[in-house]
Amino acid sequence: MVDSTDDNTTSKHGPGLYLVATPIGNLGDIPPRALDLFRHADVVACEDTRTTGRLLQRFGIKRHLVPYHEHNAERARPLLMAALAEGKSVALASDAGTPLISDPGYKLVREATAGGFRVSTVPGPSSVIAALTVSGLPTDRFYFAGFLPSKSGARAQAIASIAAIDATLVMLESAQRLPAMLADFAAAFPSRPAAIARELTKLHEEVRRGSLAELAAHYAEAGPPKGEIVVVVGPPDPTESETATADSIDRDLREALLTMRPSEAAASVAARLGLPRKQVYARAMALKDEA
Repeated sequence: MVDSTDDNTTSKHGPGLYLVATPIGNLGDIPPRALDLFRHADVVACEDTRTTGRLLQRFGIKRHLVPYHEHNAERARPLLMAALAEGKSVALASDAGTPLISDPGYKLVREATAGGFRVSTVPGPSSVIAALTVSGLPTDRFYFAGFLPSKSGARAQAIASIAAIDATLVMLESAQRLPAMLADFAAAFPSRPAAIARELTKLHEEVRRGSLAELAAHYAEAGPPKGEIVVVVGPPDPTESETATADSIDRDLREALLTMRPSEAAASVAARLGLPRKQVYARAMALKDEA
């Protein structure tokens, strides 16, 4: 059972799990319903009790906060489920923005819905949507890729796997890794338009727009920026897709041919890129003859 004892706190919400969005920067963006849930929910769970504690303190709210994050989720989840089973209202918040978007909470929602408990949202700020809307790039279709791998090789593979998606790409990235990430993107698609949204809704908010080559060059010279980063990359055009596919085939084949016979290399690359084996094999033989 989760201890939800708080002075002068009486729940006025129905039982269930409430996903509560919190500001990504400017505290004035907090939804009124979020404050109401924080004041009156039977249990308030959050990713970091210090971060949420400072937010609540700003609005004069004193609550016992239950930590729920990726490191303690297996232990904390049964306690929150027990609270739901007792007919209590449970509010879940992440450090900033909308819970579950690159934050813990999915498994809790899955178990709550499987158990027949009400799951409701208190919508509000989201860095993903905020960055997309100010990027100046198409918003009718977008794909959220979260954080890409930190190592260059794995990151390049991840970029290759999402680059052909016919939608604007939205990703989160740490400030320190941003120059390397942009260099990998620019190496594959230098002319594709992109935007770097930094410190959204905060005092030093900045949105830098340009081609991937231009943005990579800027941050290579300026170095990593400060603050929270969202990267938005425009969708491909047909010409870029054709060139990218040809470049990807040749790059992957040359690497595979170092250790494999042409037939083996072609089979491996064709499977990875989802291309006809005969087409890739013909290119493998051409590269072998060139060598």
